[in-house]
Amino acid sequence: MCEGLEIGKINIDKQVMTKKEVVKLFEERKVRAIWDDKEEKWYFSIVDVVAVLTDSKNAAAYWRKLKQRLKAEGNETVTNCHGLKLRAADGKMRTTDVADTEQLFRLVQSIPSPKAEPFKQWMAQVASSRMDQMQDPELSIDQAVADYRRLGYSDAWINQRLKSIEIRKELTDEWKRTGVREGLEFASLTDIITREWSGFTTKQYKTFKGLKKESLRDNMTNLEMAFNILAEASATELSKKRDPNGYKEQKGVARDGGSVAKAARHQLESKLGHSVVSPAKARDYLPPTEPPIEDSESTEDEKKE
Repeated sequence: MCEGLEIGKINIDKQVMTKKEVVKLFEERKVRAIWDDKEEKWYFSIVDVVAVLTDSKNAAAYWRKLKQRLKAEGNETVTNCHGLKLRAADGKMRTTDVADTEQLFRLVQSIPSPKAEPFKQWMAQVASSRMDQMQDPELSIDQAVADYRRLGYSDAWINQRLKSIEIRKELTDEWKRTGVREGLEFASLTDIITREWSGFTTKQYKTFKGLKKESLRDNMTNLEMAFNILAEASATELSKKRDPNGYKEQKGVARDGGSVAKAARHQLESKLGHSVVSPAKARDYLPPTEPPIEDSESTEDEKKE
């Protein structure tokens, strides 16, 4: 689970990114960032990051030389970096070289600076832990439980969340068995199921909750997660019984699976007198002393899903 990282005097806190255009603070220096709705990514000003990590008096010149060197080395990260308009110190919008999180981490590795070294050590540690988890998947589960507890989730919620991952895996395995392709087809079927029981596509649901990169499932209430589990489990069982062939036939199964949860949801809501689909986010019902939830295992998990 990602959270604010404090390395030396540099504080990296991804939780402050709550607006379309934000300013991130490294010590007392500003790092401009902008959210891309279409790609669902944060982009950061490379010059600003270079200024913080190198203390260069001319960060733009430093970045130009670094970019030339990396291009000469055939570095694809630099080739793929592009420019976006960000607000400059004079208040005007100017085209600035930007990088997403993955590109930024790669660039940090190329900066010979004492301030960059803690980042490099942290990235190496993360990579090593991830390799260990790939060899022993149980470590991933243990880490997820520890992270959820650290963020303030109850054991009951954690158990339900882990169950939802198991149910999701069964569904995606069934999709693969029937010829559904990972990526867009998986995402489309997920949207069908989610929209059928909740009234929202996945993206609309995240917008309703005020989320960006944060995981939707990590921000579901117990009831929301229960209905989502019911919808996906129903779709899995219906698929096993009907044995559909490919994406087109699975679309009907997905709608029917979602409709099972929709009927149950409406029945409960008629007794409660209010909707169970809530704009509440994890930060609204976790203990106030804990940091708000940010993109975690689930963000990667949702990409796979």
